[in-house]
Parts: sequence; C-alpha cells; structure tokens
Amino acid sequence: MKRNIVIAAVTAAALIGGGTATALATTGDDQGSARQAATTQLSNDDVRDDQDDAGDRDDRDDAEKTVSADVTASEAIASALKHTSGTAVSAELDDEDDSAKVVWKVDVLSGDNTWHSVSVDPASGKVLSAHTDDEDDTAQVRAALKGSSVTAEEAAKAAAGKGVVTSVDLDEDGKDKSWEAETRTSAGAEKDWKVDLASGKVTADRSDAQDDDADDADDQD
Repeated sequence: MKRNIVIAAVTAAALIGGGTATALATTGDDQGSARQAATTQLSNDDVRDDQDDAGDRDDRDDAEKTVSADVTASEAIASALKHTSGTAVSAELDDEDDSAKVVWKVDVLSGDNTWHSVSVDPASGKVLSAHTDDEDDTAQVRAALKGSSVTAEEAAKAAAGKGVVTSVDLDEDGKDKSWEAETRTSAGAEKDWKVDLASGKVTADRSDAQDDDADDADDQD
C-alpha cells in the first residue's frame, strides 16, 4: 500500500513540474521503508527562455557589427561599381555564406543585363569577391529605374540621416516604386524608409509602421 502511495506521489510531482520522474521503492513488511529518486527535465518554458536569450544575444551582436562597420552603404556601393560597372540595385550588410564574417553584398546589373553579386569588406572597402547571379526580374528593374534620377548610392546617403544604413534595395513592385532602406541604431532598433526615385526624399515606410501597430495589438491581446 505504501509503495503505491510513494509512486503515485512522485508521478504527480513530475506531471505538475512539466518533466519526467523515475521512482524506486522497496518494501518489506508493514514497517518497510521506501526510497525514491526523481529527475526533472527542463520545461518547455525554460527551453524557450534559453532560445529567446540566444536570439537577443544575436541581435546585439548584429547591432555591434553594424555600428562597427567603417565602410558605409554608399561607400560599399561605390567600391562595387568601381570593380564591376553597371547599375547597383541593392546593397546589404550580411553574413557571408552563413559564416560569422559580415560583408557588404552589392547586386549590380551590368549593361548586357548580367547580374553580379559583389562582396565588399566593411572594414577596408576592398572587394573580396564577385560572381554572376541568375535573376528573373531584369525587365521590372529596368522599367522601374527608367527616368529615375536617384541612384542606390545616393539613396543610401539620403537614408544615412536616419541612422546607420544596413541595406538599400529597389522596390520595383506596385504603383509607388522607390528605394527601400533599412537603418539600425546603436541600441539595435531597426526602421524602414522609402527614398523617392526622383527627388531623393526620405519618408517612413508606412507598411512597416502598420506592421508594427499590428504586432503591438497582438501583444496586447
């Protein structure tokens, strides 16, 4: 009887704690004694907390890498175009091939409609590598840039007044075509901006603000 009570108690404790338990019990006569041992696994909440902490550390690391980059987005684009002539369509400060090394990746569309991906060192501005890419939106890009007077390099310079530019990209979809730029503060806060293709005017990305409002509403719910 006492053996059954011991096992039941350990099992109940394991279920309440969200883990697993192993119980060992021995009994002789009515005066017999019982021994038990329980091991509890980490709960799912603990695992999620560890993952969130790791994500926060990654965000802080990315912010530190961004702020410590000596070469700006506009300078990286200029360096890439000096190496590979054409039209810069995007530039992004990103990990190189999923490694810990961060580089500027600049996409250049040459005059013969060949796409090139150019990697630029964020410390020295030196071109590290370049290779051709296959893209299927060449016609849309050409159409969006037709008649525009603001280049990717100029858009990056304009957005730099809002923070450290981590990427600039051509938005060739939809009615309002523009350059899209992302900035990051020293604290790691990100913000998206639109840069007018004709005037170079920088405005907050409304779709980004709407997404933030929706996220806040979800958090409140």
